[in-house]
Amino acid sequence: MDCRIIKSPSEGTMAILNRRKGSGIRDQIENIDAVGLVQGRLIEMVVASDIAEKAVGVTTEDIRGSCPQNMIMLAIFGDTASVTSAIEEIKKTWETEQW
Repeated sequence: MDCRIIKSPSEGTMAILNRRKGSGIRDQIENIDAVGLVQGRLIEMVVASDIAEKAVGVTTEDIRGSCPQNMIMLAIFGDTASVTSAIEEIKKTWETEQW
C-alpha cells in the first residue's frame, strides 16, 4: 500500500480526480485544502476508506484506473489536518494489523 498527500491541490489535479472518481463528474468536490491518495488492493482500499471516514471528518472516493471495475486508488478529501490524520490512522492500522 502506498500513501501520499497533496496539499493545496491545483485546479488541474482536482479536474483529473473529479473525472476519475467513482461517483462521477456530476458530484464534483471543490474547495478542499488537501487530498490524500492511497493505492493498493481492492480490499485494502475499502478498509482504508472505512478507517479514514471513522477517524475524522473526510470524504472518500474511489479513483478509477484503466479498468473501470478495478478500484486501486482511494482519494481522501478534506482540510489538511483531517486528511493527514486519516492517512496516519490508515498507516498505523496497516502496520499493526498487516491486512
